Amino acid sequence: MNRFFLPLLFIWSLNLLAQQTEYVDFKSVTAELSIFPEKQAVGGYLNYEFKILKSVDSIYLDAVNMKFQTVNIKGKTIPFSNDGTKLWLKHDFKADSIYTLAFNYLAIPKKALYFIDWSHEGGNAQIWTQGQGKYTSNWLPSIDDMNDKIEFDLTITFDSNYEVIANGKLINKRVNEATNTWQYDMQQPMSSYLVALAIGNYKKKVETSKSGIALEMYYYPEDSLKFEPTYRFTKQMFDFLEEEIGVPYPWQNYKQVPVKDFLYAGMENTSTTIFADSFVVDSIAFVDKNYVNVNAHELAHQWFGNLVTETSGTHHWLQEGFATYYALLAEKELFGNDYYYWQLYQYAQELLEQEEAGQSTTLLDPKSSSTTFYKKGAWVLHVLREKIGDKAFKTAVKNYLVKYQFKNVETKDFISEAEKASGQNLSVFVKDWLENVSFLNDKALESLKKSKFITAYLAIDCTESNAKCATYLSSKLSDEIKIKVISQNPKLIKKQDFINSVKVRQAIAQNLTEIPSELKTDYESLLNDASYVTIETALYHLCINFPEDKPRYLEKTRGIVGFNNKNIRILWLALVLNTPNFDDVNKQAYFNELISYTSPKFDFETREIAFSYLNAMQVYNEAIIFNLINATKHHNWRFKEYSKALLEYLKQDEKYRILITKLEQNEH
Repeated sequence: MNRFFLPLLFIWSLNLLAQQTEYVDFKSVTAELSIFPEKQAVGGYLNYEFKILKSVDSIYLDAVNMKFQTVNIKGKTIPFSNDGTKLWLKHDFKADSIYTLAFNYLAIPKKALYFIDWSHEGGNAQIWTQGQGKYTSNWLPSIDDMNDKIEFDLTITFDSNYEVIANGKLINKRVNEATNTWQYDMQQPMSSYLVALAIGNYKKKVETSKSGIALEMYYYPEDSLKFEPTYRFTKQMFDFLEEEIGVPYPWQNYKQVPVKDFLYAGMENTSTTIFADSFVVDSIAFVDKNYVNVNAHELAHQWFGNLVTETSGTHHWLQEGFATYYALLAEKELFGNDYYYWQLYQYAQELLEQEEAGQSTTLLDPKSSSTTFYKKGAWVLHVLREKIGDKAFKTAVKNYLVKYQFKNVETKDFISEAEKASGQNLSVFVKDWLENVSFLNDKALESLKKSKFITAYLAIDCTESNAKCATYLSSKLSDEIKIKVISQNPKLIKKQDFINSVKVRQAIAQNLTEIPSELKTDYESLLNDASYVTIETALYHLCINFPEDKPRYLEKTRGIVGFNNKNIRILWLALVLNTPNFDDVNKQAYFNELISYTSPKFDFETREIAFSYLNAMQVYNEAIIFNLINATKHHNWRFKEYSKALLEYLKQDEKYRILITKLEQNEH
């Protein structure tokens, strides 16, 4: 390579970086990939097709820390440069011409492609991607700019003991000697951040929507009994959203894949949602934590975000606000109007709390919080629908999606369609709801009070005891009202009030922290509830209030695990270790079990709970600290920051500081 090429290329790059989409339109790419978990690497052969819109002498692909070989344009080798973030191509590109680009590459990505549980035995070995925003270029040479939509067809070769899932339809699976080659086909373009793959030990079940779309739902083989509660209502919500939105689902099929230690609740990759396996639940866990809302939210994104995509973060609400709103509509279809208005009320409360904290921004601020983009965005659509009416609203949404399908959009594009459909000038509405820093709570309350359910809820105030409040918990009032009364004044709880729903009994468990002796037997009944949150809370409070009966409570809850994060089991272990003369012969085994939950074999939620209890007990040994040091390098930033803070806390004690220094040095 000419050693004078890089400085010249730097000059070209200054002219091209901000507006490459004006010069080139990448149309499609076929990628033949191999993935190497032992090296945490990915590589392969890519063939791009693109059209030059204006004559230019260089173009680029985003490519972070990659190596390239045999870079060809139309089969001929051309000069290229790799500056660590981009692959630069020097050529005399002519306007209105179609070109092909082919090359081999290798990447060892530090983000966006995650290798889970390959460094130790006994884990759930997986590989999955998360390209949110602009990170796909860490593992696949692509375009970070979401305004350039490309058809991605991935062919992936990997160990035949695993399943490989990617965007699009599986059109061929070739069996090799020790590997398989999966060939996936996409028929429509998408932004690069929506490219995805997941590899792991999976089984799947397939349902078919009313419109004939295959709904592929993946699960771990050991979780067959959790399949139904995890994916409950999936087909019903899919059919509802297609009908409500008025535009057919735009992709060939729809896949959903749970993965360990995911960065978020879920990610709406085109036709292939990846979600956190903490939402894989049994029927008991479903009561307190389920996948329904996340399921509906990521599905709604297949239209709002994937079919039409924001031009920039300024218009992020067009994705998250719409997905939040349509997920809520799907839940309304399942659970009714009261549920719908209750969720809107909760959203309004979050927005008010944000405003009181001085953190409110406009909906069109690209630095707005998730609360603003998601919750305020949903509220905007709710009040807009009330303002222009159902028919005009649905017409506007349909026309907006059809007009801009497979394109990029700004807020004015949607508002224009709403104005056309309704015949109304929405400039004041835009100013009040989209450009206003404040959340219009008074107007929101006007809307909420159209619900008798919300009106009744708002009328309740039991912060001071009175004769009327004393009757509420045994009345036919809504669970939400009863929970409000309990939270305001737990002293109102009487024996007869335990005859209530699981949710109300859970509120009793959480708020009645000092248990009167006359309610002891009734409170003990909470240990029988079909709710892992209730059992965990009740077990803790009973052991604190009645230590003389602690062995009986521990015996009753022996063997209950709880959620995937083992919330009840870990609490049980901590309680046992702090209970003299209870199962002493197994105390060491219990201690070892508790320590094991801090290891990387387990998901980060389980590990964090285990660390928290060990820290509360002020019990640390070399194995625990070793696992804590490992946790400070975790890819989930929240868990990583928690672990770093805990490690710094331990360093304040000289004996732990010496041990930490020794273990860190040995690691290097």
